Amino acid sequence: MKITFYGHNSFGIKIGDNHLLIDPFITGNDLVKDKIDINDLKADYILLTHAHQDHTLDAEAIAKNTGAIIVSNFEITSHYESKGLEVHPMNHGGSWDFEFGKVKYVNAVHTSSFPDGSYGGQPGGFVIESEHKNIYIAGDTALTMDMKLIPMRTTLDLAILPIGDNFTMGIEDAIIASDFVECDKVIGCHYDTFGYIEIDHEEAKRKFYEKGKDLMLLEIGESIEL
Repeated sequence: MKITFYGHNSFGIKIGDNHLLIDPFITGNDLVKDKIDINDLKADYILLTHAHQDHTLDAEAIAKNTGAIIVSNFEITSHYESKGLEVHPMNHGGSWDFEFGKVKYVNAVHTSSFPDGSYGGQPGGFVIESEHKNIYIAGDTALTMDMKLIPMRTTLDLAILPIGDNFTMGIEDAIIASDFVECDKVIGCHYDTFGYIEIDHEEAKRKFYEKGKDLMLLEIGESIEL
């Protein structure tokens, strides 16, 4: 499993021959738009945690370019299905066995609306079980006790957690979240994109390290093998 960071909450995940794209927000991100060309991205599936523009901005264009299937909650997939795109609707607590592995749509505490204000359903996260590696993509969320349910079903190898604070969890809550999901290997996301969520990278890494955890803050375009 190869994971590539495209800024903010955007990731590419390669599992075997399948390419997953998470929350594509690239052309509107000043930290990314000159480094990543969305026309170069591969995607068989696009997973959207919620409808906010900083998670969905490039989903339609990339899906049209690649033919990717959009996976999200019922309201979000209905929105894209009405545009003629192929979708797979899910909802909280539900799982589906895709060709690359099993995906479960789990709870998140946040809001969810499209840029025009229309309803985007309830926000969520994804647990992906594949290739003997299991990951949790939290999406935008507060710290929530529901996270404790995840390790009751899945032993995680990696958690992707928001750490920018203000709109989501901050560093301290993300550390507790990693305890709740019983995973000490964390990739941080949803930080630095705009002023409200700028963080001190070294301080963040130090706080995780002091708790016996590994926080990775990837550079734009940087990949890791899991």
